[in-house]
Amino acid sequence: MSVGTLITFDLLVAVLTAATWLGAGAAAALRRSGIALALFVAAAVLSVARVATAAVLAGAGWWFVQEKVTLTLPLLAVAGVVAAAVAGPRLVRAARGGRADLAGRPAVVVPLLGAGYAAAAGPVYALLLGYPATWSAGPVTVALVGAAVLLTWRIVSAPASLPAPAVRTAVAVALAVGLAGTGLAFVPAPETDMGGGPPTRHLAAGHPADGRTAGATGTHTADEHATGTGAGAGTEHAPEAHGNGGSATGEHAPEAHEAGAGGVRPVTALRGPSEPAPGGTTRRFALTARTATVTLSSGRRVAAWTFDGKVPGPPITAVEGDLVEVRLRNADVTSGVTIHWHGYDVPAGEDGVPGLTQDAVRPGQEFTYRFLANQVGTYWYHTHEVSDIGVRKGLYGMLVVTSRTGGPADRVSGPGSGPASDGETGRTRDGGPAASTPGLDLTLPVHTFGGVTVLGDHDRTIERSAAPGAPVRLRLVNTDNTPHRFTLAGTPYRLVAVDGQDLNGPGELGRAGLRLPAGGRYDLAFTMPAARTVLLAVDDRTEGLRLSPQEGAGSAGAAGSAGDGAGWPELDITRYGTPAGTPFGPGSRFDRRFTLVLDRGLAFSGGRPLYAHTVNGRAFPSIPTQVVRDGELVRFTVVNRSRDTHPWHLHGHRVLVLSRDGRATSGSPLWLDTFDVRPGEVWEVAFRAANPGLWMNHCHNLAHADQGMVLHLNYEDVTTPFHGAHGG
Repeated sequence: MSVGTLITFDLLVAVLTAATWLGAGAAAALRRSGIALALFVAAAVLSVARVATAAVLAGAGWWFVQEKVTLTLPLLAVAGVVAAAVAGPRLVRAARGGRADLAGRPAVVVPLLGAGYAAAAGPVYALLLGYPATWSAGPVTVALVGAAVLLTWRIVSAPASLPAPAVRTAVAVALAVGLAGTGLAFVPAPETDMGGGPPTRHLAAGHPADGRTAGATGTHTADEHATGTGAGAGTEHAPEAHGNGGSATGEHAPEAHEAGAGGVRPVTALRGPSEPAPGGTTRRFALTARTATVTLSSGRRVAAWTFDGKVPGPPITAVEGDLVEVRLRNADVTSGVTIHWHGYDVPAGEDGVPGLTQDAVRPGQEFTYRFLANQVGTYWYHTHEVSDIGVRKGLYGMLVVTSRTGGPADRVSGPGSGPASDGETGRTRDGGPAASTPGLDLTLPVHTFGGVTVLGDHDRTIERSAAPGAPVRLRLVNTDNTPHRFTLAGTPYRLVAVDGQDLNGPGELGRAGLRLPAGGRYDLAFTMPAARTVLLAVDDRTEGLRLSPQEGAGSAGAAGSAGDGAGWPELDITRYGTPAGTPFGPGSRFDRRFTLVLDRGLAFSGGRPLYAHTVNGRAFPSIPTQVVRDGELVRFTVVNRSRDTHPWHLHGHRVLVLSRDGRATSGSPLWLDTFDVRPGEVWEVAFRAANPGLWMNHCHNLAHADQGMVLHLNYEDVTTPFHGAHGG
């Protein structure tokens, strides 16, 4: 049984425990002694079962049982023992002697219902408060259970039978405990989390140590940044600072560390260069955000928010070393728009997070992004202003960078490949006709419009052909909030890259299910068979792509239907591929260690109560900012206590997966920018802090992020002139 299943089972047992204790009390009040005794015995057995499930859960980590061990199970144990000692013998005598009046006495009813209230505290706490057990929630819970017991005793007892001084004392104690707990709830959270590292000179957003505004310390003012003027005047970063040689490999470039020598830096000064790398060229793109009605391949028309009237937006393509320059204009998206380069470790000032690295681009405004194309692979871009709505409605597009030297990331399948096609226009990245290339390279973003699965702008099967023996590369991109499952039938293939990073020694796959997290990317490569149709299916129900041999190659055999792969086992990417050396690992000395416990519960978000998706019991903006220093080695433990899957995404860095559920990775090293943390899972990941800035660290189910599951990672002495309360 997985930990996620055990969490659900424990919750079910908790609910049944409360129900049987309360049922026993209700039956006793109705003088049904036999039923009350049976329910009493069941409640006692279920209470023991709760202890057993908690003991098993404890083996998965203290995070899963903290409130159980410290509060709800001790409360249940005390109430259960009192009920067994006081009510139990009377129930037995009533059932054996037919004394119905004995079962209905307060000495029987109140302890049974009291045990029910205590048992109910378990699931109520888990569902409404979650992790962690706090000095606030504990007293309030005890006070509420005590108040319920007192009220029950008052209802079922004759007024004269209750000593007035004792009642007044009990009420006063319950009230005092409850008020004390309520007062503790208003104690503010610490502003920062140092991760166990040395104290830092962390500065609040917009307030440098000398009292000046952050915008006044750098090249750009806040006004310039909002309108996009002077976008190329920022600090130039070497590719090693945050590209393939930086966070992907964990090697720290001296240039990155020395960039902070000048003291306080506003994020507006951390901008991309104005010139490409030697041998590269400048690739300029212009994107206009506008509302439009788009037509899918079936003819269905969808109201959307778009880049250039298209969903997905125009593909942005480059060759390693090029300078990518993108001018974003907003025509009429009233909520505003930005561009975040998902998985691409751009300088912080180019990251496109409204309220943190720039102001949202409002209708009539524009902003220019510049960054070096120094990460080869498959990426994507999307708005980060009101992102849950904006991305769902279509503000996203693809970003693909190929190697200048023709490295592994460019090879489609084995030696020899041609320029990549964008999968929609039939044109190559260099502008030539895709039909003239020896290989086929398709970028296939999956999205959901109104409950319909769409690949690119196709809500019907994409029909393509390829020459037998030609190398084929399929770049799968999940632009939704939830994971998608892919199967490929008709040919053996390899999963050659994950999140834009090549895997080491990927083995041949056949009957396997590929679970792709929200925001993640998989690159599949194979050689086109001579007499077989290849079928890519999505979620075991949608035929996404049907790839046939080109005409003249003979008749092609059928690849089957989308549902044929429903029973195929899911590939475990932590076990796939061949191990290789990494610059750090589980045994390394880490400068900082952060733990993120993901849950659901009541929290304050921006001063208002919210049933939020929480991190360590808090919701944005109340989650402490994680502070690091340039060059440090940082380890994250990400724990999912909730019943939802959380695709975790740290901006500006790729993390190396160290372990999942305590088991070290045994396949290719996994450098990810988005990883699915399923219910009950515990992930250990690490990265080298080599890209100074202010970064979002959040769940990429953007609805969860919108409901509180967002925090910031801040390099010390980097500030922002913006408001910090970004809209998504």
